[in-house]
Amino acid sequence: MTKWIVGLLLLANLALFGWMRWGNLLTEDADSGALQAALHPDKIRLLDALPASAVAPSSETTGLSLTLSPVSAPAASGPASAAPHTATHLPAVSTPVAAPAPVHPPVAVSASAPLNTAKCAEWGEFSGDDLSRAQQALAVLKLGDNLTQHAVERNHGYWVYIPPLKKRANVEKKIAQLKERGVKDYFVVQEKGKWQNAISLGVFKTRDAAEKYIAMLRTKDVRTAKVGERTSKLKYTVFLIRDLDSGTTDKLNALQQEFPESELKVAACNN
Repeated sequence: MTKWIVGLLLLANLALFGWMRWGNLLTEDADSGALQAALHPDKIRLLDALPASAVAPSSETTGLSLTLSPVSAPAASGPASAAPHTATHLPAVSTPVAAPAPVHPPVAVSASAPLNTAKCAEWGEFSGDDLSRAQQALAVLKLGDNLTQHAVERNHGYWVYIPPLKKRANVEKKIAQLKERGVKDYFVVQEKGKWQNAISLGVFKTRDAAEKYIAMLRTKDVRTAKVGERTSKLKYTVFLIRDLDSGTTDKLNALQQEFPESELKVAACNN
């Protein structure tokens, strides 16, 4: 009896050992072998990670940058482990791209803009006593080479004069009287004719200006002076002042008020 029990236990152990050793072969799916064989292990190869330019749009157009990280393949442990692995795409990280700075076109300089901004003045026309007074007033301004003068001729005008004297001695006596009474501007007519030995005290463009000068001479007790019309050419003096600054311009405007018959013109200098 004991021998039968020992024999059964021995058979049971052998059966358990056999199940543990070869039992998986009895439970394996019969179709799995065909499926495994269909994979063609000899044709399987690992794929390298695709380049970022092939899967990610350019950051210059989208403003986004994509980071690709290939997944390392595990060590092969059999036919099933040889299945290919594809690269895994990580979530895209948005990177702001600075907008290009605006390009401003160069500022065009107008070719018609005036290059010469210097100011010049023309002041005239003067003769007689007004000419002397104007010359003295301009000398105070110390304009140096910026002051010039030139003569202009008029075909018609008026003059203030003392009628012709018969003798040269009378002319010299009359000149001495004029100097005593403060009249410093005069001219003795030398040409032969009806005006020889006449004493010119000034020429004017208008009769009104000549009459005003006669009135001033009356205040100096010059009684014999007259106003006459001249049809011959008369010479007048015009002053030209260059490179004016604002201070000199103001002074010239003030001087012009003392010579109401004169005209002051300020404009850009002509080269």
